[in-house]
Amino acid sequence: MSATLVIKDLHVSVEGKEILRGLNLEINKGETHAIMGPNGSGKSTLANTLMGHPTYEVTEGEIWFKGQTIIELSPDERSRLGLFLAFQYPSAIPGVSVASFLRTAVNARYPQPDPASNGNGQLKGMSMREFRRLLKEKMEMLKMDPSFARRYLNDGFSGGEKKRMEVLQMAMLRPEIAILDETDSGLDIDAVRVVSEGVNQLAGPDLGVLVITHYQRILNYIKPEHVHILVNGKIVMSGGPELALELEEKGYDWIKEAQVGSSK
Repeated sequence: MSATLVIKDLHVSVEGKEILRGLNLEINKGETHAIMGPNGSGKSTLANTLMGHPTYEVTEGEIWFKGQTIIELSPDERSRLGLFLAFQYPSAIPGVSVASFLRTAVNARYPQPDPASNGNGQLKGMSMREFRRLLKEKMEMLKMDPSFARRYLNDGFSGGEKKRMEVLQMAMLRPEIAILDETDSGLDIDAVRVVSEGVNQLAGPDLGVLVITHYQRILNYIKPEHVHILVNGKIVMSGGPELALELEEKGYDWIKEAQVGSSK
């Protein structure tokens, strides 16, 4: 049986410059993977490519999700299939409340048949009552104050609040593979712990997680079974959690030197 997400020999260019140079990776539901790498190695390029950002051009290779190729699919189609990306820098939308944004997203992800349409295929969204019940349940699980839902989306939020909003969105949308693009970026250690606890609350057999990070510290809280090192657009080394600890101790230079040595 093939993995839930399969990436084969992926080459990606941005404005004519090749960033990913033959990346291979497989992730199953229920697994937690971490990709680490120095600045400029292609980590965020991978995240944006997986969700279909139009700036990132796939020039070669394949991306398969749940048995179908998704390279030609739009971001919303990929989301409906069960992919999710937590942004490194979430945008603020003044005037749109958290609750309103989440209800729109949930209804787009899980449209339901309208009984009043007499079977002609028309869809309707989740009822307000059911949505409020679901939102209350997820916010309680993530230990979030109910007032959070009434605030404008990411408007005036701290870095930690923006990342918790991403986790709340993930909880509401219930993806099968979640990509966390440097979720720890710009957070102090307390915020990293709080956000990580939220991700751990959602982890389980129905969710695969890909943590993209520059540092090991978030991996003290979100424990990956698999760690991959990305250098110059390729995964050059894979291992268990001990690989992240080795990187913390030694940095990336020894891996770069090993790659230079192996290419001679």
